Amino acid sequence: NKVDKIIIGGGMAYTFLKVNSGMEIGTSLYDPEGAKIVPEIMEKAAKLGVEIILPVDFIISNKFGEDGEIKEAKLIMNMLNGFLGLDIGPKSIELNDAALAKSKTIVWNGPMGVFEMGAFEAGTKRMMDKIVEVTAAGAISVIGGGDTATACKNYDTEDKVTHCSTGGGASLELLEGKD
Repeated sequence: NKVDKIIIGGGMAYTFLKVNSGMEIGTSLYDPEGAKIVPEIMEKAAKLGVEIILPVDFIISNKFGEDGEIKEAKLIMNMLNGFLGLDIGPKSIELNDAALAKSKTIVWNGPMGVFEMGAFEAGTKRMMDKIVEVTAAGAISVIGGGDTATACKNYDTEDKVTHCSTGGGASLELLEGKD
């Protein structure tokens, strides 16, 4: 109840897409326990007027690595059997950019893809660049979580955001008001 937009990317997005639209997600990450609460999250977001932004295109591969067959897939297609999503695609990057451009406060926990591999870093890299841009224009940005903090360090942006913490869970609990 404290946000107006939530961008869901990375591995978590595939659980949402499978539950929300029945999309075949190939061998992409899927959280069966998390899937149970997706309808509740979507219902609460709709009730509170919170926009949920999910990827509409993906960079996929038949291997977890840059040596696989790499393709682009769109939401309207089912993910190819034997392929897994490893990054968001260009249209999803545009949607995220537009949301971030309007944001005054940003809390980012979790990369958009497997940024440690060059072929799958575009979503995370662009999100970092956009957050740095809107922070320079006056937004408050909190980067929380080991992977996201590592991206911040890899892209040399730790001093270009308001706060960068390796304690993602702790950052989220702080926002929840837990001690």
